[in-house]
Amino acid sequence: MTQTCSPLDPDIWLNDLFRSKAAMRGEVIRRKVRDIERFVGWEAFRAELDRRGFRAVENSGQIVIFCNQAPIRPV
Repeated sequence: MTQTCSPLDPDIWLNDLFRSKAAMRGEVIRRKVRDIERFVGWEAFRAELDRRGFRAVENSGQIVIFCNQAPIRPV
């Protein structure tokens, strides 16, 4: 899905997301799927993940973003 109408600039949204305290410490953050679709769009979101070397998973309408490059092991 592409970006929809939003009063917030996609670059500002992404910058705010990845400058959060948890993201800066290399921890895990999460956002609603609808927020990513509304504020930035999937293409830009995935491009930023790739640029940073981060990964994310989706579950039940939530995106969990691993703000580091450590391996992910299913449990």
